Amino acid sequence: MRVRNKPWADDFIKEHSDYIVEDPENWLGKWSQKFSKNQPIHVEIGMGKGKFIIEMAKKFPNINFIGVEIQKSVIALALKKLASEELNNVILVHTDGAGVNTFFNHHEISTIYLNFSDPWPKKRHAKRRLTSPKFLDSYAEVLKEDAPIVFKTDNRGLFEYSLVTFNNYGMHFEYVSLDLHNSPENEDNVETEYENKFSKKGPIYKAIVKFDNKKED
Repeated sequence: MRVRNKPWADDFIKEHSDYIVEDPENWLGKWSQKFSKNQPIHVEIGMGKGKFIIEMAKKFPNINFIGVEIQKSVIALALKKLASEELNNVILVHTDGAGVNTFFNHHEISTIYLNFSDPWPKKRHAKRRLTSPKFLDSYAEVLKEDAPIVFKTDNRGLFEYSLVTFNNYGMHFEYVSLDLHNSPENEDNVETEYENKFSKKGPIYKAIVKFDNKKED
């Protein structure tokens, strides 16, 4: 998803610095200090315009949420939504999701959400997919024992690739759906902006997976 540059983004981010972090490496192992309560931390990597992470924060006030997004114009739109809410359990992080193990400590995170990630369909770009082995290595470092990765996509190719990658990595499948919106689990599903717009064009795929044997340094 590419969004046009927002001339107001820089000033708006500065004005609402309490909700956003642009130096995540400085918060390694200290993220609980950014929140008013010491609660489990859930992270969405590639949060887009923020609908999912904000709605989840409203639904689960006993969880602290962190949304990671690399595009400044996109995170500014999410920040605009967040600033209009009275929530103390959401922080946005402006950075590349490829470096989660550089700004989250070992076993610091209780859940990772990957929602409608860029499929990078060309084979030569496979390593850029957020479910590639390189990314799984970093998730394994930061997730707590028995903590899940929750993955949703409308891209069949990315879903099939991800299932194979999860399996080859030795992960345990908690849940797999080939049509989430026509399943009983959809009743509790929190949608992203993209999901709300494009779900009528085809099925939404979902998987919940856990690391059986974490790879440690």
